[in-house]
Amino acid sequence: MSGISERNHAFLAEMGLAPLWQRRASALMTHEPIAQAETAAAFDGTGSAWTADPAIMPGMSKAAAMSARTIAQMNWAELNNAVSGCTRCGLCKSRRQTVFGGGDERAKWLFIGNGPSGDDDRQGAIFAGPAGKLLDNMLLTIGLRRGENAYLTTSVKCRPADADGRDRLPTAEESEACLPYLQRQIALIEPTVIVALGKTAALSLLQVDTAEPFSTLRATVHRYAAVPVIVTYDPAHLLRNPADKRKAWADLCLAMTTYAAS
Repeated sequence: MSGISERNHAFLAEMGLAPLWQRRASALMTHEPIAQAETAAAFDGTGSAWTADPAIMPGMSKAAAMSARTIAQMNWAELNNAVSGCTRCGLCKSRRQTVFGGGDERAKWLFIGNGPSGDDDRQGAIFAGPAGKLLDNMLLTIGLRRGENAYLTTSVKCRPADADGRDRLPTAEESEACLPYLQRQIALIEPTVIVALGKTAALSLLQVDTAEPFSTLRATVHRYAAVPVIVTYDPAHLLRNPADKRKAWADLCLAMTTYAAS
């Protein structure tokens, strides 16, 4: 991809990024390091990343491990049905409906957000509302659309809300409860590159120290079962902090370069 088309310039302008989002291909990979930190997923003798059982976490109880192994064998329909009736954490008590995710089930690009919003919870759709519109524009700038080589989901499948009914980030316990579902989605999709939209999504997927600064998670290529993972901002954050859109564009450029090299 040698540059940004006029059509994409229009989308960037709509996002409030023109003329700041200018891609310089020769500089994409020179100013920030690429980390090759692997997660603790196992591999079989063929080298496939998808025969592992990453849902089994250290210290997991026997019952939880059995449940995770069951989830790890599900097909799409079984997994969706399991999520819709899930009671693995307290979020099930306040949800209107679960938000499973959606898109191309054989996509090369997988985008993982922190958790469903109030709009998502009401509509039962992933990335609904203003944050979803911004994400759609971000996808268009790199030549993607919902359902066309892109799959969207979140680290938890029920909306986290505070005591006042406002959106909040999932807790570590809530993310851990939902992790087997997310891991199974990844195994079924077999993506080429994963983009984690927010620190909570990144922490859940990469299992790194929660004290890790977001600034060090960004601008680095991580790995999940040999799949490159790029960390960037949650679209909801970008709506509140538009100055960070330039950084998000740099992250997407890194994701495009990583995808092209994979």
